[in-house]
Amino acid sequence: MYETLDKIIPILEKEGYKIEDPWDVVDAFEDKVAKYAGSKYAVSCDSCTNAMFMCLKYLGATETIILPKKTYLSVPGLVAHAGCKIKFKDFEWSGVYPLDPYPVIDGATRFTKDMYIKGTYHCLSFHIRKVLAIAKGGMILTDDKEAAEWFKRARYEGRNNREAHDSIDDIDILGWNYYMPPEQAAKGVEVFNKLPEFNKDTGGSWKYKDLSHYSAWKNYISK
Repeated sequence: MYETLDKIIPILEKEGYKIEDPWDVVDAFEDKVAKYAGSKYAVSCDSCTNAMFMCLKYLGATETIILPKKTYLSVPGLVAHAGCKIKFKDFEWSGVYPLDPYPVIDGATRFTKDMYIKGTYHCLSFHIRKVLAIAKGGMILTDDKEAAEWFKRARYEGRNNREAHDSIDDIDILGWNYYMPPEQAAKGVEVFNKLPEFNKDTGGSWKYKDLSHYSAWKNYISK
């Protein structure tokens, strides 16, 4: 993985990015995806699941969230962990769907040019079975500068990713250990640079089982 980082740094520098420390590779990866997707900001993290979770926490979500019966297993779980009730509905989807009534988009199975849905917190997956496959990783697309800054700190325990834990005296938000390390971002740049401009969705309602009857979230189902 470090070999990938060493290989990608000179490539990014040739593209015009100023790389002074490994975290600049993360910034460059985010910038490339934001420009490609059509959003002002992109904030990387360790998974699409945790990206959506952070979005719900940022929004202070408390209302019942509508989910398709057929979706990825972690989605009802993250909604429950965020403190919300779940209402399953039977509807078809491909690539993306909203965590209604919130402007949070599960876009785990779509990665294509200009995919960003304006006015939303649009979450991506870089799982090994997705288009931009780097084993694990996620990203939040947004046009909301304040939210983007919050996500950048929240993903890194409430601090800036360039601040050593023993160099700060206080943090003012509760964060998580959800950041993407530079080595993973370097792999993301490597794969991104080889992708075609437009790509087909890798999943939709046809791909997943009906999760509405699973016992893990029976206490979180809205009546």
